[in-house]
Amino acid sequence: MTVLVTGAAGFVGMHVAQALLSRGERVVGVDNLTPYYDVRLKRARLARLESQAGFTFIEADVADRGVMLPLAATQSEVTRVVHLAAQPGVRHSLVDPFAYVEANVMGHLVMLEVARRLPRLEHLVYASSSSVYGGNRKLPFAEADRVDHPVSLYAATKRSAELISESYAHLFGLPQTGLRFFTVYGPWGRPDMAPWMFADAILSGRPVTLYDGGRLKRDFTYVDDIAAGVLGCLDLPPDGRAPRLLNIGNHRSEEVRRFVEVLETALGRRAIVVDTPRPPTDVEETFADISAIQAVCGFVPSTPIDVGVPRFASWYLSWREGG
Repeated sequence: MTVLVTGAAGFVGMHVAQALLSRGERVVGVDNLTPYYDVRLKRARLARLESQAGFTFIEADVADRGVMLPLAATQSEVTRVVHLAAQPGVRHSLVDPFAYVEANVMGHLVMLEVARRLPRLEHLVYASSSSVYGGNRKLPFAEADRVDHPVSLYAATKRSAELISESYAHLFGLPQTGLRFFTVYGPWGRPDMAPWMFADAILSGRPVTLYDGGRLKRDFTYVDDIAAGVLGCLDLPPDGRAPRLLNIGNHRSEEVRRFVEVLETALGRRAIVVDTPRPPTDVEETFADISAIQAVCGFVPSTPIDVGVPRFASWYLSWREGG
């Protein structure tokens, strides 16, 4: 089997591609290596994938239909697609909104067009986000909850992609599963994500900013659990005209200040904490109801932060010291 993975040089993309390769799949990875953060990290992830048999890399922008659409012919052996390429970062959407619409809306549309042209396609799995739940106060977040009040442009683009996917399922019978990721963390994470920024600040002796005293709560989900859930869903496509939307999270909401405490212990250093009011782009709490994905593929997250954070810290120290 051949799987097309977009965003293969990204954080989740690398882990998903690696999991596929480990079980003997052929993987065609696509990434445009955008300099949103240090490209050296992306190239290091790619090097890990390219060291394994069965991996092919194509440097391309998923929003560039002139490049991407021909892949349906040149990569006609692809039977499944995992579309993870996106412009991430909730707060950065205030700085460069056009990048979010281009990557997350146009890029998603182009990938749907690629998918429906693939002659052997069985399933398209794509990344959505818990951010689509906006300021919902009903917890845990469930797929049936209303998602029409996004509090960031990033969330709005992810919800737009979900709606476009629904229309493609209706029009073309395209079998799809959208996965709403909840606060993914772990080794090889991004420099703009909280775990990396916290660790860098702690080790550099700079203040760590915690909103509302660190009382905000997040459903921190370890990246290996995410990869297992992606593959579990990928193997079980839905009916083409009945697309799925599933939460994928740890089903445990933790205060951010406790996450920092576990990280302090793992790094052997105390954080200098600065308390700041919560910005309007951030919600008070995220918490995933994962009963639906459990019913589909038996997904059971197995990595609490007391285990996952030390693993991240160990990798981060190695990366910081030169790889």
